[in-house]
Amino acid sequence: MSEAEAVAVAPAAGGKNAVTGIDRRLMRAAAALAARGQGQVWPNPSVGALVVRFEDGVPVIVGRGVTSRPGGPHAEVSALRQAGELARGATCYVTLEPCSHYGRTPPCALALREAGVDRVVIGCLDPSPRVAGRGVAMLEEAGIAVSTGVEEELCRLLHAGHRLRVTDQRPNVVLKLALSADGGIGRVGEGQLAITGPLSRNVVHGLRGSCDAILVGIGTALADDPELTCRMPGMKDRSPVRVVLDKDARLPLKGRLVQSAADVPVWLVTGNQADPARVQALADAGVLVIRVPANEEGIEPKIALTALANRGVTRLMVEGGARVARSFLQAGVVDETWIFHGVAELGAGRILPFDGGAGGFTAEYPDFRLVDTAVYGPDRLLRFRRKES
Repeated sequence: MSEAEAVAVAPAAGGKNAVTGIDRRLMRAAAALAARGQGQVWPNPSVGALVVRFEDGVPVIVGRGVTSRPGGPHAEVSALRQAGELARGATCYVTLEPCSHYGRTPPCALALREAGVDRVVIGCLDPSPRVAGRGVAMLEEAGIAVSTGVEEELCRLLHAGHRLRVTDQRPNVVLKLALSADGGIGRVGEGQLAITGPLSRNVVHGLRGSCDAILVGIGTALADDPELTCRMPGMKDRSPVRVVLDKDARLPLKGRLVQSAADVPVWLVTGNQADPARVQALADAGVLVIRVPANEEGIEPKIALTALANRGVTRLMVEGGARVARSFLQAGVVDETWIFHGVAELGAGRILPFDGGAGGFTAEYPDFRLVDTAVYGPDRLLRFRRKES
């Protein structure tokens, strides 16, 4: 018998609330399920839920669920529907505390109670004032055993966008950069350059698809005329909202972003002082214009992020420009940084986002720690996360 099987068969010391190795494994499975919905269900968090029966100590998954698009069933309800009568006496694993309030749908805690589940295992509590422990209380009042904080760090990271939108009025921010071997992200006056290979670019398209929105500065929009969509096969419908920081509403009406606004939304965050005629022309072309205070330097990242959070964005990818990257980092609002390293050098005229490569990044921003590395063909990816995140 394997160690995992022994854990499953052995009675849990401390009764129903005791957490076992099997509990942790099943919560990781629920988290993997939830990750599939990221970028698709905002402003709600993408929650994963499993309904599990234990037969002679062996777990059998009888229901799976992920949060639906707004207005559809939450993860717990979808999993319970799939389980049917098998939910009675079962255990539900859910990455975020079940909701306890009536919104577009009834409370998930109520659905769990009515389904007759015996135990609920929760990854992390919901900081929303409408929940914040009330879901746990509702379950316990119904006589359901509850275990909380199972794989809590994993689940907190998974739901970081929801948490930050509640606590800091901003989305979770992932900064992506592609650096040449000599630390550049491009060359002055040359527009978009291919720094990394096709495998890395596919990973970037996957990252885009996991985010609610993607943001660039007007400098990148003017220099590169980007599309900012998911162009991997099967991912076209996962393209995020495209956001441009543009203090003076200079986004070209004939550019790719505006011309495709009817297919994939484009939001322009512009200054209150922007030319009204330009703002109206962009709005008439299908761009959602968000007007905010600005100064001579531009739009402060925190102001832009609050405006996006107010419109439901929970997970934002920042992809465009050295100036934007530096301003978001210096404002302390970047939670994770993905740095792709290519093998070619850009040479004279290269644009440096910081002083040379990943070493320069960690030296300049010591509050980040390296959490993962990966190799994609000749390219290398380094992922950093803010230490308190």
